[in-house]
Amino acid sequence: MKKTLSDLFKITGLPILFASLCCLAPVVLVALGLSTVGFAAALGGTLDGKYKIVFLGGGVILLIISLVIYFRGKGICTLDQAKRHRNEIINKILIAIIATIIGYVLFFNIFLGIVGTQLGLWHGISFLP
Repeated sequence: MKKTLSDLFKITGLPILFASLCCLAPVVLVALGLSTVGFAAALGGTLDGKYKIVFLGGGVILLIISLVIYFRGKGICTLDQAKRHRNEIINKILIAIIATIIGYVLFFNIFLGIVGTQLGLWHGISFLP
């Protein structure tokens, strides 16, 4: 069970971070003292408004790449091997997708919402992407 959770975090961690980068970047800039709150809020508004689909698309692409690397590491490299492990592959892909969506919602809306509000970047917490 511990190995499965570790694998799940390895698969979904980078895609979640990349998909949340539109609001993570301003938070990091302010937290490190590299930006004013006003500039970071404007940057966050621009990245979250115009470029959010780019970050979400990049997160999906990274999730696909992570899954391919994971299955290749498990020795599922050919189409015949994939056919033999079809149920395992489908189950793990579904679990990874569900975990990524839940992780994204929790990280983006809860964590970044609270931290961004505390730093004064935005007001209130939105619970829907």
